[in-house]
Amino acid sequence: MGSASSVTVPYAAYLRVYEPLGAFPEPERTHWERYARREALPCAQDELRRSLADLLPTPPVPVPVHESGDAFVTLQDGVLCVCPWRTRLRGWVALGELAETLPAPVLDAALPPVVRRQAEADYERWQERNPDARPWIRTATWQVPLRWFVLFSDEEREYGKTGEYAGDGEPGRAGGQAGREGLILRYRTPMVQARRRVARGLRTLKDAIDEGPLIDGLVDVGRWLEEFHPRSLVELDYGGLVHMVPEAQLAEDHSAGDTAEGLAALRAGDGVRAGRAYERLTERWSAVRNRQYAN
Repeated sequence: MGSASSVTVPYAAYLRVYEPLGAFPEPERTHWERYARREALPCAQDELRRSLADLLPTPPVPVPVHESGDAFVTLQDGVLCVCPWRTRLRGWVALGELAETLPAPVLDAALPPVVRRQAEADYERWQERNPDARPWIRTATWQVPLRWFVLFSDEEREYGKTGEYAGDGEPGRAGGQAGREGLILRYRTPMVQARRRVARGLRTLKDAIDEGPLIDGLVDVGRWLEEFHPRSLVELDYGGLVHMVPEAQLAEDHSAGDTAEGLAALRAGDGVRAGRAYERLTERWSAVRNRQYAN
């Protein structure tokens, strides 16, 4: 992509699942084993730039013609874990969500109806052959959904320049920012912990508020996590958002801790403390989301 390849795309954050190599059937297992031996592996910014490049032609290519053979890899307790990109599948899923986020005239101008209908037809045929397929990565633009923070604790927060944090020892090869991208903010936790926190959070919220979008979203995340190997690793990566939010604000961002504090306060019946934690979260992320409207 020439000089465009150096451009940082700032607006996407990610929730990823890394499954142990043994969870993949052959021949995919052998493919990922060989893939992980490469000297240089791509990062999230590389994936996003490739997707955006497909939107430049006329007509645009909303979904890749072929599925990606790339992945993020990391070591967890000495076990190789893999998070396949599955860019084509995620493109179909994102295309289906666009109608809920963009006005029809804007959507038609960006992606003509005939292009969307063809992609939808391709997805239907593909689903008939792959009824159990699911993406390993969820993406959020201009925000980190509050429900994602329920999966993690503040102690699992990793923040700093690449190479300055304790982790897999290969930040340039792992999911998230490659070595050249510099700053990271991420959380990682074992799958068993993520599932336990979802279940406990749901019990707390249902006891406190009965129903609402936060409960619905957390139910959806919980169902998604159940699709993966129990010894998987779950990661929340701020991705390109670290290049949009001032470093001083990132350093003070303990959203998982605020979320845990709010849930603990609800369990204790302390509505005032829960309200303060929720206020910190909403103010922080409203400020980030509002940046998408700045010119």
